[in-house]
Amino acid sequence: MTAPPALHLSGRATIDGAPIFGPISIDAPPGEWTCLLGPSGVGKSTVLRLLAGLGDEVAFDGKVAAGDGAPLGGRVALMAQADLLMPWLDVTANVTLGARLRGMAPQRGRASEVLGRVGLADHAAKRPHALSGGQRQRAALARTLIEDRPVVLLDEPFSALDARSRALMQDLAAEVLAGRTVLHVTHDAAEAARLGHNVLLMTSGGVSCVTSPAAPTPRLYDAPETLGFQGRLLRLLMEAR
Repeated sequence: MTAPPALHLSGRATIDGAPIFGPISIDAPPGEWTCLLGPSGVGKSTVLRLLAGLGDEVAFDGKVAAGDGAPLGGRVALMAQADLLMPWLDVTANVTLGARLRGMAPQRGRASEVLGRVGLADHAAKRPHALSGGQRQRAALARTLIEDRPVVLLDEPFSALDARSRALMQDLAAEVLAGRTVLHVTHDAAEAARLGHNVLLMTSGGVSCVTSPAAPTPRLYDAPETLGFQGRLLRLLMEAR
């Protein structure tokens, strides 16, 4: 993996003339986990799509850039809320799908290594219907990891899981994505309080930075500083327009 760059996005976006967001300015430091927290409908997912180069339907007037000045193309992996596993493929084939779509030979040895890292070594030959919700999210995380990109964009990937599975996936993701530039869209104050080195609050009025506790991430879910930060973030969300 190459050195992870910082991320920058600034400007305004519309779809068919209707405003989505802006003007805003977002910066994610290199090699750190930044949570983009906000209520539904303020354009958080659109920010990720623009950074991933997928926002063809969006009219964007602004700037998307990496801190090192190099293009972002080919350096970004996106993990969405839905696991997007192909039901007719087994776990290994799903994890290596990106390589096959690019006309490359799948790295089965690398896939086996990554599946072991996310706890799915014994499920490599199963199809998605045979997996639990948490296992499916682990497979989606493995597919993200095997791409080995220095920038990882997460679009509420754990929101459909129960509380225990969500906490376990947060811990796992924090471990396996350490050292990458992560921008994580979430509407969950508890998740941002646990995971964010940096937390940005996005509302219809713009984007502001909220100072995070000094405790290392992932923060203990029941630690006083985590709970206090969670409460502060929730209060800001409740006051958001």
